Amino acid sequence: MTAPLKNSGPITVEVALGDRSYDILIGRDILSSLGERVAALRPGARVAIVTDEYVATYWLRKTDASLKGAGIATSHIVVDEGEASKSYEGIEFVCEELIKAKIERNDLVVALGGGVVGDLAGFAAAIVRRGIDFVQVPTSLLAQVDSSVGGKTGINSPQGKNLVGAFHQPILVVADTAVLDTLSPRQFRAGYAEVAKYGVLGDEAFFTWLEANHADVVKGGAAREHAVATSCRAKAAIVARDERETGERALLNLGHTFGHALETATGFSDRLYHGEGVSIGMVLAAELSAQLGMLTDADVSRIQRHLAAVGLPTRLQDIAGFKQEGLPDADGLMTLMAQDKKVKRGRFTFILLQAVGQAVVSSDVDPLAVRNFLARKLAQ
Repeated sequence: MTAPLKNSGPITVEVALGDRSYDILIGRDILSSLGERVAALRPGARVAIVTDEYVATYWLRKTDASLKGAGIATSHIVVDEGEASKSYEGIEFVCEELIKAKIERNDLVVALGGGVVGDLAGFAAAIVRRGIDFVQVPTSLLAQVDSSVGGKTGINSPQGKNLVGAFHQPILVVADTAVLDTLSPRQFRAGYAEVAKYGVLGDEAFFTWLEANHADVVKGGAAREHAVATSCRAKAAIVARDERETGERALLNLGHTFGHALETATGFSDRLYHGEGVSIGMVLAAELSAQLGMLTDADVSRIQRHLAAVGLPTRLQDIAGFKQEGLPDADGLMTLMAQDKKVKRGRFTFILLQAVGQAVVSSDVDPLAVRNFLARKLAQ
């Protein structure tokens, strides 16, 4: 299977949510069109751009110029790079800066950055003045295919990932695939885990395409745009059917129950990026599914082999500093997993696999079996 020919214009994916529907625009070098698009959506609105120090170096000037070129007044809020900004201190800072900039309910927040900035800026927009519209301009692969779409915003608690937040849909997502050229190889690979996730959970044909074309996705061009658009279509369809994760949307958390616990265990640090945790989590979910008799060993190997071929970690032992700093034992990881948002009345909910491209929600997995499974994985 080969990538489609390069599109002459941006690809548009609609997130169909009635009167709150919005478009995801995907294409190379489309950031310069942001100002005219925002002006058309919200004439007369002022904009506060929320970004981080790293992204600001590359893309703040161009974003600001596009908005000002359309006659839009702007202000800038710059946070520290990294997961540490998704904190109580981080949300207080952004909220106070929005109030100081006199951003009103009929103005806009633009989240210019990766998943951290999108979650943080979106949450601030949800709560300042009881709700301000916002636009996502995702600058990481992970944000373009996952966190910028669907309206999940929030911060981390010391007790777990994304435990404080709100559903707040953007009014527009502008995903310029050219900005991904400035990512480090590790950052790009981490985002790729979320791309692979869409194939593993519900689209075996897409996973097969990724096996053949992942190198071209890394290089950029039509293959990258196709991968981003396919991922966004998959997420948009699920979000349209289950906006607030009361059922099917939980499938998008494949790999995340394990992954979030690992992120918490490593202190939301550079030891483990979010996408790396998802990669390991997907393999753990596949291996647990095989242990339960749901998935063949061949499918487990296929998933692990592809993620490893891209350069992603697939075992607990692949986490940076595993030998020196270690991880909590199986009981400790189970305690962290108990904080997962999908836990209901103390019962774990896992996203498991019946085949590549066929994920299911399971709430009847024996916790002791999971605990023993983790103990074996830690000892390998």
